[in-house]
Amino acid sequence: MKRWLLLLAILLGALLAWAWPRDQFIASNSRADWAFSTANVARGAYLARAGDCMGCHTVRGGSPYAGGRALATPFGTLYGPNLTPDLATGLGAWSADDFWGALHNGRSRGGRYLYPAFPFPHYTRTTRADSDALYAYLRSVAPVRQPNLAHTMDFPFNTQLALAGWRLFFFRPGVFVPAPEQGASWNRGAYLVEGLGHCSACHSSRNAFGASAAGLAGGMIPVLNWYAPSLHVDASWPQAELVQLLHTSTTPRATVFGPMAEVVANSLQYLTVQDVHAMALYLKALPASTTAALPVAAPDDAVMAAGLRLYDKHCMACHGSDGKGLAPAYPPLAGAQALTMAPSVNAVRIVLHGGFAPGTAANPRPYGMPPFAHVLEDEEVAQVVTYARASWGNKAGAVTAAQVNRYRSVPLE
Repeated sequence: MKRWLLLLAILLGALLAWAWPRDQFIASNSRADWAFSTANVARGAYLARAGDCMGCHTVRGGSPYAGGRALATPFGTLYGPNLTPDLATGLGAWSADDFWGALHNGRSRGGRYLYPAFPFPHYTRTTRADSDALYAYLRSVAPVRQPNLAHTMDFPFNTQLALAGWRLFFFRPGVFVPAPEQGASWNRGAYLVEGLGHCSACHSSRNAFGASAAGLAGGMIPVLNWYAPSLHVDASWPQAELVQLLHTSTTPRATVFGPMAEVVANSLQYLTVQDVHAMALYLKALPASTTAALPVAAPDDAVMAAGLRLYDKHCMACHGSDGKGLAPAYPPLAGAQALTMAPSVNAVRIVLHGGFAPGTAANPRPYGMPPFAHVLEDEEVAQVVTYARASWGNKAGAVTAAQVNRYRSVPLE
């Protein structure tokens, strides 16, 4: 009932949305900004990496940017469209202004509203010059004749009226506004994190309508069921280590897994050190989290004893009896954020399905953690994860067998 009341509010608000145009238009500085030049194409290719465009617009094993990748949402399934310059099925008929309208205003060529799974609420901050460079690059890729797959969204989310209502409440176009007092590097980091990088698309909570909350305080990624942690970086993290993690996927204290592994593999590892440094600078400057950690009860002694036995049998050889691991091959468990976060989902999923860091130029042959779903029962996974969350100075809460069972059969991506 609550869900349908929310839908009714969206549909009523949509009536206003149709009559309240808020699109913005910013013209190119000149035709040279989107001309098919070596400089424009190279710059656009770099920006496409920064935005991880290939991640949603390339099906695994398919032609680059030809679309077809399924994007599951709580409201149905969307399919990334063809971005190649094919005239019939891609962007071949699009102008630079059409492309800008998609990034900035969330409208397709012809004016139809786009689904916000395409992160135009973040891309709207992209400058017109960067949009033009992206357009020039996409015009340079090999055209692929591949019709776009039809979205399979539930009613009423498959209507333009519902999208109009969503925009009324949750979207305002607007370019990035620099803060001169912060310096060039901070502003560059803010531009990448809040704009093309669209970090808050994962690292923030979402409301019942699928809209991201403001900020980077962390949140569950819908359908994928991974928890993207808060990016309000702990003061104990040196900036150099944060740069290393974003650029290479691993540091002496952490390794990226899950959806973030794909982001590092397809996007962040290709950015310049200067840009990754700028992103880390911006993240380090975010205010400390104001959410106080709630006290947790000590796990039951019997659970800890059972967890220790399982840890000694399956985990100690790699992560050590002291939980310090052996960097960079085996990450530490003592103090590991993925292990000690209040939501235990990431730790449970890694034990069940394995943990696999991405291969990067700096870490081309990463070690992976094997899955234990076929070896351990739900109760056993709960015991060993609980033990690790409460040992070596870790003070996180216990995990139950029911929580483990919830994530035993979820999709891996």
